[in-house]
Amino acid sequence: MRPIWKGAVSFGLVYVPVKMYAATEKKDVKFNYLHEKCRNPIQYRRYCPYCEEEVSLEELVRGYEYERGRYVILREEDFEALPGGEGHNIEILDFVRLEEIDPIYYDKAYYLAPAGGGEKVYELLKQAMEKSGRVAVARVAIRSKVSLAVLRVTGNVLSMSTMFYPDEVRDAGAIEEMHYRVEVPEKELQMAVNLIDSLTAPFDPEKYVDRYRHALLELIRDRVAGQQVAEPARAEAARVVDLMEALKASIEKAERERGRRGAGEETAEEAAPRKGRRGRRKAAGEG
Repeated sequence: MRPIWKGAVSFGLVYVPVKMYAATEKKDVKFNYLHEKCRNPIQYRRYCPYCEEEVSLEELVRGYEYERGRYVILREEDFEALPGGEGHNIEILDFVRLEEIDPIYYDKAYYLAPAGGGEKVYELLKQAMEKSGRVAVARVAIRSKVSLAVLRVTGNVLSMSTMFYPDEVRDAGAIEEMHYRVEVPEKELQMAVNLIDSLTAPFDPEKYVDRYRHALLELIRDRVAGQQVAEPARAEAARVVDLMEALKASIEKAERERGRRGAGEETAEEAAPRKGRRGRRKAAGEG
């Protein structure tokens, strides 16, 4: 794997140089949108309707729409000047117990590996967290976003999950359907608890399989094997013809047409105007 970020974990006055790797990958089956008529992929362009031209990445800037149709422009140096926007540090703020964090706050997961000779201090932090039974709440700047994060020991590696801020988590009380009032009989509640007990088992992630994705891939393989595939329409390349053959065929065609004229036959080119005039006279009612 290739690291996607390099920096350091600040642990008091101790710095742990680390490299960050993506801990997860989506295995969604991806589709392209095709034009049904010709089976060619649709293009998505960066197009400016005002200038009526395509725009390169170098010409793009980020704008915040503060009023409809009006923007304030921010550039890279503006982001770097903001608090926490500079540097590549994971600043540990607090140590807490993992069960105190509601999983709803978790966003993306990463692995942190030691970098630049930081193996000893990396191992020190990892073992100290394991022995204390704590995880670390931290602040991290990745690209132009400063996020909360939680660091914990996963197997033999430090992992980091970025987190949503509290004001980014929607209030469930705003869901109208949750304002209900019901009473659950104790007998029914106990039966539900017994059912949960009967279905309880140790968590084994290996036994959970994405059956839908596997079935979809199987369907695609069957279609490919059965040759039920869509190929894009391509403009046929002009056939390369030998010049001498083309000249010879042209001469032979001219001789055939000259021979028909000598025998009183009309060529197609000569008959076409006469047929056109006759058609026009018929349309006009002439005999």
